[in-house]
Amino acid sequence: MPLTMARIGDQICIKRITGKDETRKFLERLGFVAGEFVTIVSTLGGSMILNVKNARVALDEDMARRIMV
Repeated sequence: MPLTMARIGDQICIKRITGKDETRKFLERLGFVAGEFVTIVSTLGGSMILNVKNARVALDEDMARRIMV
C-alpha cells in the first residue's frame, strides 16, 4: 500500500519506491530506501511529516504516494 494510507503514529517498513529514476534517487537521498522504517508524525494540508533515519522530512502527497510500505 502507499505511504499515504498509513495512520499517524504508525512505524512501517518501506518495501519499494516507484516512479521515474530521478524521483527514486531524490527519495533515496532523503533516506527513503527499501528496508528502512518510517514513522508518520503528522499530516497537514496534504503534506506528511515523517521520521526517517533520525530526521524529520516533509513530503507532499504526490511524493508520499510513490513510497510503498
